[in-house]
Amino acid sequence: MLAGLLFATREAHDRPGTLTATLPFAAATLIEYQARTAIAAGASQIVVIVSRLTPELIGALARIGKRGVAVDAVRSAGDALGKLHPLARVLVIADGLVTTESIVSALAEERDDTLLVVPEQAATGEFERIGGGVAWAGLARMDARRLGEAAAMPADYDLQSTLLHVLAQARAERIELAPEQTRQGHGIEHRATLLEQRGRAVLAASMASRPSWFDRVVLRPIARIAVPEVARRGVATLAVAGAGGAIGVLGLSALYAGWRVSGLLAVLLAVLVAELAGALAMFRDEAPVERGVRLAVLIGPAIAAMLLGEGLGSAALLLAVQLVVAGGIAERAIRADKRRAWWGSAPTYLLVLTIGVVLGVPVAALAAGAAYASVTLTAAVEALREQA
Repeated sequence: MLAGLLFATREAHDRPGTLTATLPFAAATLIEYQARTAIAAGASQIVVIVSRLTPELIGALARIGKRGVAVDAVRSAGDALGKLHPLARVLVIADGLVTTESIVSALAEERDDTLLVVPEQAATGEFERIGGGVAWAGLARMDARRLGEAAAMPADYDLQSTLLHVLAQARAERIELAPEQTRQGHGIEHRATLLEQRGRAVLAASMASRPSWFDRVVLRPIARIAVPEVARRGVATLAVAGAGGAIGVLGLSALYAGWRVSGLLAVLLAVLVAELAGALAMFRDEAPVERGVRLAVLIGPAIAAMLLGEGLGSAALLLAVQLVVAGGIAERAIRADKRRAWWGSAPTYLLVLTIGVVLGVPVAALAAGAAYASVTLTAAVEALREQA
């Protein structure tokens, strides 16, 4: 089994009395994000080395426990060893480390004791030098028995550094971090202001991984600004989703009443708010909320298209039906790993309709949306045929 060993011992340099692990990061706290990457790599248990249990840390550990893994807070190597299975493989994540799921998952697959390193000349001040011209990059994979060796050392030693020393003495394999991975945000940070910047970079990277041009061009810039602000104020994901739902109902009601421009603008705003709620749910591991948001983002634009078409006559209604049917089938046919950036999605069709209505050509907008959905469906089917 794989277990994650996390650290919550150091205070933020610019927030005296606040543990780095509990600083806001990517819609949650840093230690929750670290636990999320470990769980994504296959960890079924999280052990956290703590110096003291603050209210913020207790809350973060409780939220991690809701993700279906065992969570234990301990103060020493001996205590940590007692919580782990004797044959457990342990994924060590340094205090203050920011990284990506792909890097953590790759290291978790290593079978022997392994240290992730960077060349000493490229190491930042927070990367600990271990000799041989390299510095530790904040991630390691080790057998649980290494904790026993660390427990035999003086108790007043820093446990994170002690474990690093034990692994270096055991001649653990060293894997060098690729330079592009450092540029993507991998690093150790103990300053709240810089950690917030890294959090925004992680949010941007998560949006960039979604290939739709709407996500990259429209949603990503908004998410980089809005999500950290919402998270800092402690706004619940359901509250954001509820706000999006309320705006959507108002927009659809306006469309039904014949107020096309204001109605579509409101529905488009509702979709953006819902997408932000989806980003919050993703980083907070609120899967039911995330699924609900995804469904709402599909249904809202479909209803808006039908209401728009119904108010413009039979020909426009047929175009709306074509748009909804082709778009719906395309969503079912598209595989996430095969999606192309130019392919349409429910928010993109809604944006096309909104632009057309604002310009005063609603029927042409429905025709353009229907054509866009049909071309997307054709491309998606061809991609499935190539795979077969």
